[in-house]
Amino acid sequence: MPSPEQCRFAKSHEWAYLEGKEAVVGISDHAQHEITDVVFVELPRIGRRVKGGEACAVVESVKAAFDIYAPLSGEVTQVNAALGQDPALVNRSPYEQGWFFRIRLDDGKEQGALMTHVQYEEFLKAEAHP
Repeated sequence: MPSPEQCRFAKSHEWAYLEGKEAVVGISDHAQHEITDVVFVELPRIGRRVKGGEACAVVESVKAAFDIYAPLSGEVTQVNAALGQDPALVNRSPYEQGWFFRIRLDDGKEQGALMTHVQYEEFLKAEAHP
């Protein structure tokens, strides 16, 4: 699975790792720290069509429930079933084992709107010190 440097990021803290015409999607290390202890993950169904920016999954922690947004548009082709048995994978391994789903991309041009890892790090700094 990807390293953060290989991913593109949305301002809502989801990452996308692009593999040809598909993308693997998860949440950033920053996001999992903010959410804290993940106790449940509701994933989209395989075959669902999602639009970039659309809420399509839910993460529940000991604090609250959080919507997870699709960073890109496409069709969900796979979900990470391991999260059903061990949702804390999101906390322990947000990029490797804690990914959420894969999508077959509608349009490869959308990825240009996502931030590189360096841009995302700068975004986090600016968000912390407005």
